[in-house]
Amino acid sequence: MNSSLASSPPPDQAVWTCPFCPLLCDRFQARPDAHGVPQLHGSDCSVARAGLAACAAPAEASPRRGGQACTLDEAVQATARHLAMARQPLMGGLGTDVAGARALFGLARATGAVADPAAGRALAQVLRAQQDRGGYTTTLAEVRERADLIMMVGSWAPLRVPEMLPRALTGRADTPPTLVALGCEAPATAHGVPVLVVPARRDLFHSLAELTALVAGRAVREPDTTLTELASQLRAARYAVLVWEPGQLGPQAALLIERLQQLIGLLNAKGRAAGFPLGGGDGAATVNQVFTWLSGLPLRSRLGPLGLEHEPLRFDAATLLAHGEVDALLWVSSYRAAEVPALASGWRIVLGLPALAQQLGDESRTIFIPVATPGVHTGGHLCRADGVVMLPLHAAMKTDLPLLGDVIRQIQQALPQEVLA
Repeated sequence: MNSSLASSPPPDQAVWTCPFCPLLCDRFQARPDAHGVPQLHGSDCSVARAGLAACAAPAEASPRRGGQACTLDEAVQATARHLAMARQPLMGGLGTDVAGARALFGLARATGAVADPAAGRALAQVLRAQQDRGGYTTTLAEVRERADLIMMVGSWAPLRVPEMLPRALTGRADTPPTLVALGCEAPATAHGVPVLVVPARRDLFHSLAELTALVAGRAVREPDTTLTELASQLRAARYAVLVWEPGQLGPQAALLIERLQQLIGLLNAKGRAAGFPLGGGDGAATVNQVFTWLSGLPLRSRLGPLGLEHEPLRFDAATLLAHGEVDALLWVSSYRAAEVPALASGWRIVLGLPALAQQLGDESRTIFIPVATPGVHTGGHLCRADGVVMLPLHAAMKTDLPLLGDVIRQIQQALPQEVLA
């Protein structure tokens, strides 16, 4: 293990960046208790508490092959053999940081693996909307400093990102912004600010279409009075911010995002407005940026017979697994002990936090290698949701677990020379 990354935190744990949601909050602390287990201080964020508990939970901390304990070297050698024999390997999950992503990219190039994160479908919809239409987005600092109307669209984001509103509302120099929830359930008040709840008319797409028409000043047959009032508020806002979670918008998220960006564009014709998508957590956005930096193409790409190929529809991990089109799965999940997909044929290689061992199910064709979690066991770097900041991660507890990047490089070095050639 790289000792500089895994060094223990300062005694008062003055600096800690939470890696468990896209906001990467660095406003509170994770201080070890008398048993060395990190405890959250300065926040009651349920996501951060659950993440720390999962990373600190006693669980299987040694590699396993076929359900039997083995050494790390034995697991590495077996993994290299299975990847070398596979005709189409898949890298899924991708829950890691920048260093882990760089190592995964090298292994993907060496083996011709397709790479797609656990939230790959939502990420692909975001990229599709961006490629087709472009759009307007803003930063977390701009939301806090300038937004006078914040509208959650399609889902109430604080359920999954509890620190979203505290970070947008705390420390403002002016009055709190107007809060709106369009097409989703929401509390009557949030952090002392009233919430205007606007139910979807028929469905979210039709509500957005009507709202866009009202903002544009076009005639609407039998307009919804609540949407009419909302359109007036949006036009009057100095800086309106529309917040959405791509993973909560369903299979046609790209169409909804394009409609949202159309609405934002109309508002920008006479004022200021922007979008704030909340997604890409568990390393998905970070790994996508790293693969794009290194290859020029985002995830759902591979180095195949035709060279470097990007297939955002065909290389969907869930579809490939459902159709039995991959014969080796390398699954990475350093942040969550979530269920690991099954594989119709071939071997699963699972690398992640030790608690992931409880989610493996049938291990007859599974290799499990526990690795450290960046931001808890080791340092590292992750990209924040707004895409403009890469934040450093700091260790919150000591561990003997290996770094994912080190394990991946050992696997690549163990590949037969004919594969590396």
